[in-house]
Amino acid sequence: MTGRSSTRWYHKTFKPSNTGPDGATWTRVDLRTDAMTKPGVEMRKAMVEAEVGDDVEGEDPTVNELQEIAADMFQMEDALFVPTGTMSNLIAVMVHCRERDDEVILGHLSHIHIYEQGGTAQLAGVHTTTVNNLADGTFDLEQLESKIRHEYPDPHFPRSRLICVENTHSVLGGRVLPLSFLKEVRALADRFSLSVHMDGARLMNAAVAQGVHPSTILQHTDTVSVSLSKGLGAPVGTMLAGPKGFISRAVRCRKALGGGMGQIGMLAAAGKMSLLENVGRMEEDHRNAKTFAQALLNVGQPLFALDMATVETNVVRFFIREPGLSPTEFCTCMAEVGDSEEAVLGQGIQVLMYPYFGNSVRAVWHLGISRDDTQLAIRKMQFVASQYLYLKERLKV
Repeated sequence: MTGRSSTRWYHKTFKPSNTGPDGATWTRVDLRTDAMTKPGVEMRKAMVEAEVGDDVEGEDPTVNELQEIAADMFQMEDALFVPTGTMSNLIAVMVHCRERDDEVILGHLSHIHIYEQGGTAQLAGVHTTTVNNLADGTFDLEQLESKIRHEYPDPHFPRSRLICVENTHSVLGGRVLPLSFLKEVRALADRFSLSVHMDGARLMNAAVAQGVHPSTILQHTDTVSVSLSKGLGAPVGTMLAGPKGFISRAVRCRKALGGGMGQIGMLAAAGKMSLLENVGRMEEDHRNAKTFAQALLNVGQPLFALDMATVETNVVRFFIREPGLSPTEFCTCMAEVGDSEEAVLGQGIQVLMYPYFGNSVRAVWHLGISRDDTQLAIRKMQFVASQYLYLKERLKV
């Protein structure tokens, strides 16, 4: 293990085989993302039995029911089922920013800015400007206000239309935006006649962590995008919610982007179950994430660094303190089964994580990861750490 990797983002890590040379199956714990969830038996049954119709014509009863459930849960006037979170956020920008000179203000570490291929510019023709995300996912409000184009309608400048916030904040380790911050953003937006959209892919994690109803968070936003296929466990889908007029325009944008689908009641049935039955259990994911985070700090010779106060939901982002061990190398060791591992641990354990930027690693818990799985991940982490520290000491001799 030598040198520090220059890897910045995480989507090109390999996925190793989960069988050994003798054909034995190794135990795999997949912590790469909460989008790895798979529908369980009851959800699959609900999908098979779902009543369907043509959603493009608004005639799929299961989709319509899902949309009503989401609108009621979020205390918004209307909601729309969309295939993906990326499409949902793009639709929101397209509807809020309908003129050629409109501009969006968003965080420099936001998912929309980094991981959605610049669709706001590429497909929507909307300019963006960024404000620095602080460590907890919030913005400095003075800087946010400075990004508003006060000079408009001077013909040299675009027009500020929309502020986007992300809750929980993915890149910064699943941080929950304080309600006080959201209230201040809302007040600022109202003062300058701007709209507020929340990328709430993990909104339900935020609500569970704060012990509040989702609508308590969303009272400070105009629109929201909520993923059904991350911690909520549906195989696909995102809910976009907001005023009726907004959703009416969103339907048109969804169609233009290729998101209008036909008989999709089976997907909506999974979405219904995810919203109605899988929210409360997220507390287990949060507990498991904290358990793993504490185990990192308990490694004898400090090899990892993180602040337990930052582990608020189902995401653990931790840092590697050793200059001789890069995040990529650590993740490779966690994913592989070494020669002595089965003898020491009694089995082969593969733990999949993503090397992240800033010399960090990200691990994400979800309904597919149990308490026992978490303990397996801890055992593997302890084994990898002990092997590295042992080799480090030997090299000193």
